[in-house]
Amino acid sequence: MTPTRRNTPRKPDAARRSGPRESPDEGWIWGRHAVLAALANKRRKRVSLHVTRNASNDLTEEDRAFARLEMPGELDAKLPPGAVHQGFALKAGALEPELLQAVAEPTHGLLVVLDQITDPQNAGAIFRTAAAFGARAIITQDRKSPPLFGALCKAAVGCAEVIGHVQVTNIADTLLSLRKSGRFVIGLAGEAEASLGELIAAHAGPGLVIVMGAEGTGLRPRVADSCDALARIPMGPKAESLNVSAAAAVALYEASRHDPRINPKR
Repeated sequence: MTPTRRNTPRKPDAARRSGPRESPDEGWIWGRHAVLAALANKRRKRVSLHVTRNASNDLTEEDRAFARLEMPGELDAKLPPGAVHQGFALKAGALEPELLQAVAEPTHGLLVVLDQITDPQNAGAIFRTAAAFGARAIITQDRKSPPLFGALCKAAVGCAEVIGHVQVTNIADTLLSLRKSGRFVIGLAGEAEASLGELIAAHAGPGLVIVMGAEGTGLRPRVADSCDALARIPMGPKAESLNVSAAAAVALYEASRHDPRINPKR
């Protein structure tokens, strides 16, 4: 006699456990500053806007008409665990990156290159710092880089919407191309002999490129070899290193001091 088959629910597979699969062309942005900046960015495609009643007071009349009013718990359920949304959640399309040729000319301003920096909060903090100190664009690899959604946008506090973003296939080849266009490329490396401030002062101007590597591993060998020079940030003996976003802030501030577009009296 064939045993009777029990009608037991199947175990959820990985896709069910992780929730609906997101398209790489769309993602969530949360937090007041990040969402309001994305709404003001005409290059961002809006898919859906979800806000609490109190948060809706900060929206324009047009955005308020588009938004869905929800309870904070309903927003929590839409977003990753721990997302601090402040009553704002926007499902949006990906930003179209600029072409490298659009930012290569040295007179266009400082460029920041991120070599395998995968942490979205570090990347977002660098976007914010780069915007503050007048960088023209941030260059990332088209893989192994966090998308311009979620935690990156939250950490960037709206600045991911206002600074140029370029994606390239090969970082080392890109640096060689930028050098051919007349730019001077400085890679940050703790083991370098040259001081960052001295190197920037010697090659001051809007044509600088600052290259940041991942924490722990630093710049990859071929990326380091593709720079004009490597530089270190001088530090006292009580700290071995800086967080990559803090190091980027020091480097970009130092570069801004010698940029005539930002400090015309120099």
